[in-house]
Amino acid sequence: MSGVQQISVSADETGMRLDRWFKTHFPGLNFGRLQKLLRSGQVRVDGARVKTNHRLDAGAVVRVPPLDDDAQAPKPPRQERARSESPLAKLILHEDETLMVLNKPHGLASQGGPGVSRHVDGMLDTLRDAKGQKPRLVHRLDKDTSGCLVVAKTRLAASALAKTFRSRSARKIYWALVVGAPKPPQGKISTWLKRHGPKGDERMIVARHGEEGADHAVTHYAVIESAARRYAWMSLKPVTGRTHQLRVHMQHLGTPILGDPRYFDRQNFEFPAGLQNKLHLLARRITLPHPDGGTLDVTAPLPPHMQQSCAVLGMNPANMSEDMFEQD
Repeated sequence: MSGVQQISVSADETGMRLDRWFKTHFPGLNFGRLQKLLRSGQVRVDGARVKTNHRLDAGAVVRVPPLDDDAQAPKPPRQERARSESPLAKLILHEDETLMVLNKPHGLASQGGPGVSRHVDGMLDTLRDAKGQKPRLVHRLDKDTSGCLVVAKTRLAASALAKTFRSRSARKIYWALVVGAPKPPQGKISTWLKRHGPKGDERMIVARHGEEGADHAVTHYAVIESAARRYAWMSLKPVTGRTHQLRVHMQHLGTPILGDPRYFDRQNFEFPAGLQNKLHLLARRITLPHPDGGTLDVTAPLPPHMQQSCAVLGMNPANMSEDMFEQD
């Protein structure tokens, strides 16, 4: 049992509810016990009595009375063991004190949903820091899309990165293998997209300007390499971030992404030997302002099924440009 503690609220905890603050620092202290401590005045903020929903300011001092050892935060070694055993640890492409970038594999959902029990958001519990703070997703990738997924390690970073993605300051480059070869080989797709179909089986379709529920979607595209005009390796730069935008836009061009379970519309198509029926879409590169200053620039490697397709089609990823849109 520890004595009375006077703990200062960090800048990263600005705006956090007091009950959430206690859950982070003292995960073993249940809500009912915290309420009793607040009612009796044993827990105070800057000397004043407050309620569980009180929002904390940076620099505020929280008085914490003596607590049982069970209420204390997990010890760092326990967190370190959990981290070393985490399946996400092997997927880290970049990590610093503020954020990490994961190489999300094909088939792993970013977040949970109906029928989804295994997803990145749930697995982030295994990457909690010494204070028990869980990293936070700041954007998503489709379940079958591979590549760069940014995760914030602090509340401040999550807020800053969320603003970055909302303002479209994040620059994202995707690679895709499509069936056919777009004409012209480089251009811009500008359409309106809306949801269509029964709930639970919805898909995005191209809509008319002004239709209810339709959002504008813009994608720059360029052919990097083609194989006898039957297949094309594409570099895609989404300007907007609509659901399934790249997949719908490639279908709209008449060159659907190979292995797309939802938008591949080539009738009687047979997969050549060696090409797997998996979505060939990779979040290849992400560049954005780092919350701590400077620029984050991370590139993801090709997933195994896309590497295999390159080899079968005689394409060489080593000769492919990382970015076809430097002039845009």
